Amino acid sequence: MIAPVHLPQLWFASPRLLPKAEKLQGRVVVLDIAFAATIGTSVSFELTTRPFLAALGDRLAAWVDHHDHERHVDFADDPRFVLSTKAEHGACPEMVTPELVRQTGPIDCICTHVDLDGLYAAAKWILGGKQPYATADDDARAVDTRVGTPGPIATRIDRALRAKFRDDQLKRAVVQFLVGGMKPGVHDDVIGEAAAEFERRDAGTQLLAGRFTIRGRVAVVDTAGFAGQFDKTDLLLAGQARAPISVVRDSGMVTIAAGFDSGWDFVELFALGGGMPTRVTIPEAKLDDVVAKLNDAPAPVPRADARRDDE
Repeated sequence: MIAPVHLPQLWFASPRLLPKAEKLQGRVVVLDIAFAATIGTSVSFELTTRPFLAALGDRLAAWVDHHDHERHVDFADDPRFVLSTKAEHGACPEMVTPELVRQTGPIDCICTHVDLDGLYAAAKWILGGKQPYATADDDARAVDTRVGTPGPIATRIDRALRAKFRDDQLKRAVVQFLVGGMKPGVHDDVIGEAAAEFERRDAGTQLLAGRFTIRGRVAVVDTAGFAGQFDKTDLLLAGQARAPISVVRDSGMVTIAAGFDSGWDFVELFALGGGMPTRVTIPEAKLDDVVAKLNDAPAPVPRADARRDDE
């Protein structure tokens, strides 16, 4: 009989919303969480990321992340920080290797990002750097870059997470499902229920997708007044099917997205300091100004180094 895998304490976080360091037990690994942007008044690298690092101190065992950030260079000499760009690694799990897990040594807590590749990275770390299934790294990359087609396991989990992105019980179920061998049972049921909810809200996404207007190289949709549920990622992809850049205005924020291999760098264009170059969310400003800046910017050179699912 195979002994059950020991689960460390699991915390789910995002660059803008990090937990109090004192709530994290013992030695901590941080996975797939970008440094906060270098600009901002209430949420920034200096006000969010740096205090978290200082509070963890020597208890930080490793920080593994693949999001572009200008402050990566500050940690180049600290072996605990395994940092790359999105072009180098399309998703975080492929950076979690048996060698890294072994070199890091015993840990007590994993603080990971709330999306699929964050949860896959956590499961892979718990499994000693081994993929939970043969194509898990490829699936995580396909989901996070939206390049290529993920397999059925990742597609189902991705839809579940997008339906209930604030549900920590679901995130915990995903990690336990992957670590436990993806067997039928309570964790599989939790994922299935959330995936079914995604299918129901897809109708709202399709309705909004019909509202896109094309303004130069930008497809724009404003969700104001829409009472139904929708999936923002799929809505952005629907816009990208109509124009090189899609823009969704929702709840006081503007989300801008383009293809992973398009060459666009919205982090630089809008002087954000860090994040995913081809998808950013900024506080609501005059939408006309945002669209004008996108249309006036020089055409990007498509990235030849973008890693595709079939490479």
